[in-house]
Amino acid sequence: MSEVVPLFPADNAAVMVMLLDNDNASRILSELEPDELRRLGEKMCALGEISPDVIAEAIAGFVEKTEKLGLVAHDRVDKVRSMMSNAIGEVKTESVMRQIMPDEPKTSPLELARWLTSEALVPLVKGEHPQAIAVLLVQLDPVVAAEVLHALPTEEQSQIVHRIATLGPVSPQAIAMLEELLTRRINENHGHRPLAMGGPKEAADIINGAGKVIEKRVMSEIGKIDKALAKEIENEMFKFEHLFVLDPQSMGTLLRDIGNDTLIDALKGISEEERDYFFRAMSSRAADGVKDEIAARGRTKLADVVAAQKEVVLVARKLAAEGSIIFGSGDDEYV
Repeated sequence: MSEVVPLFPADNAAVMVMLLDNDNASRILSELEPDELRRLGEKMCALGEISPDVIAEAIAGFVEKTEKLGLVAHDRVDKVRSMMSNAIGEVKTESVMRQIMPDEPKTSPLELARWLTSEALVPLVKGEHPQAIAVLLVQLDPVVAAEVLHALPTEEQSQIVHRIATLGPVSPQAIAMLEELLTRRINENHGHRPLAMGGPKEAADIINGAGKVIEKRVMSEIGKIDKALAKEIENEMFKFEHLFVLDPQSMGTLLRDIGNDTLIDALKGISEEERDYFFRAMSSRAADGVKDEIAARGRTKLADVVAAQKEVVLVARKLAAEGSIIFGSGDDEYV
């Protein structure tokens, strides 16, 4: 039998990873830093044919190292929770952990709510006070929050969005009340901690995902309650980067209403990749001309870029209101 050449630790690691199935190997690789990933990848590619003796040596080295290290008890529960969570998801994990470690501190109902679908959340909050619903929605993913808002009674939607936009700091008592509400439905304990939540941006994110019919109705009613707040929400709802979702036809319609100098200043403030959203709506000749003008413009004041982008947004909002351009795939509601 030929002598086995000793492997370096990185070589051993490469062999051990290659012995795993793709799913387990991927999980390990996802935990590495870029430098570690590059080095390990190089070793895996450079090993060539791997004989049984090399495999045995790598495994022996791994066993020897783990025998010296042992398995410490520190953070054991957290490690088990993390592994289970990767395998079966957060909500199911908490249920299993409550059975395994009944005396362990439990995840609060608000934490669990962040993992639930809108279908599961709607029954938990339907018929509850708009303030409680607002506190919950601002803690959810905007898409899920929008779906919940959409499913709630029409007459409550404006009240909820108004409360979201004006929440500010939320008292521990308000959090406790919401957790008590959720506890009755999902059988979880609750904690008490003050949270600064809500604001025009959160309200705008939710409205953006709720559909145009709800947007028009809710924003109209909020405008009657508080014009300044409605303006703040509108500013958050429609920003320059939202133009990137326009299809080439709608983008072309917008560009025809934008002055050349305004367009050049607006595009100076974004990356080359983001400029492509605009260039795709132009002819090759026109796009090349705009690129040359951007390069020739030199340094531009940030204030001028911001002003130009605001002007483009104003034109886009006007065209959208007229129905000349459409954002996304259009409404899914009809009246």
